[in-house]
Amino acid sequence: MTFTLNDEQRLLKDAARDFAREQAPVSRLRKARNDKANGRDPSLWKSMGEMGWGGILVPEEHGGVALGYVGLGLVLEETGRTLAASPLHSTALIGASALLLGGSEAQKKAWLPKIAAAEIVTALALDETAHHAPLRAKLKAERTATGYKLSGEKRYVADGHLADLLIISARESGNAGDAQGLTLFLAPTNSKGLISRELATVDSRGAADFTFNNVEVAADAVLGTAKNGAALLDQILDRACIGLAAEMLGQAQASFEITCDYLKTRKQFGQVIGGFQALQHRAAKMFTDLELTRSCIYAALAALDHDSKDVPELASLAKARAADTLHVVSSEMVQMHGGIGMTDEHDAGLYLKRARVAEALYGSAAFHRDRYASLQGF
Repeated sequence: MTFTLNDEQRLLKDAARDFAREQAPVSRLRKARNDKANGRDPSLWKSMGEMGWGGILVPEEHGGVALGYVGLGLVLEETGRTLAASPLHSTALIGASALLLGGSEAQKKAWLPKIAAAEIVTALALDETAHHAPLRAKLKAERTATGYKLSGEKRYVADGHLADLLIISARESGNAGDAQGLTLFLAPTNSKGLISRELATVDSRGAADFTFNNVEVAADAVLGTAKNGAALLDQILDRACIGLAAEMLGQAQASFEITCDYLKTRKQFGQVIGGFQALQHRAAKMFTDLELTRSCIYAALAALDHDSKDVPELASLAKARAADTLHVVSSEMVQMHGGIGMTDEHDAGLYLKRARVAEALYGSAAFHRDRYASLQGF
């Protein structure tokens, strides 16, 4: 399938690249890290809202611009190039997708305009162990006279320390690992009995653990259908993985370009090191991997916009391919820069740290290769 950007998408991509370079360069993340901001940059999120990025997926009737997943993927790719620390992925993509896929009209009316205006941050409270396992939720959802009572824990909620609204997977019935019995809920982070513990992360973006001490939510807080949340969760995670893969593509592309520039200027033994055939071969391998990865991710984004049946397979393919490529390119960036690549003064370390977090988030390459094989019937 041939994939080309239309004029509107090219303009969006160019605008995103200019914005990222001018308003969210890597130096902004470095300063925030040195200031121990832990991913807090509300002025950047506000500026993204003014650009209309919070509402890229949101329909016009709810204050958005409805440019689709390809449009948002292009923006995520460009912000990934400069390691921009923002809740764009967790809110404009995951939060908006969850509401569009499973939200009631009242839920959409209440939250989508706020997402479109970048007035709130949402976060997906999913995993409860050190490994990504969507169906192994044990957080208990117990019915009450007025709604539900939630009890349990969620670990490493990306952007959870910034969030105003959580999307929570909880178990009404069945055992950990069962698809049946899961329900998704919406709950504000200021809910009584909800305790958060902020985490300082290696990529300087931050996260949070949450403890639910009999947190009461109303019956209308259910997202989708009670006890049948697993299918909805899969759809949300497919979109999360594809969007994250687009961000990872931007990180890998920037790492590659920075490394190539260095190979063209660094001299050793009287010549630029880019003239050494061994390094040329390694650079060629990275270039090939990047182009293959780009094809996988753009195909997945286009599949979302066309509501294709093969979205699950393409989502896992995109995430696995992006994780493998980013791992190689970020490692080669450090190695090819030699001694300077090992110093904190160089940006290579920042790209490497973000790469390792992104590789694991919402499932590693191994997780998604296994999922892809299962979806193919193996």
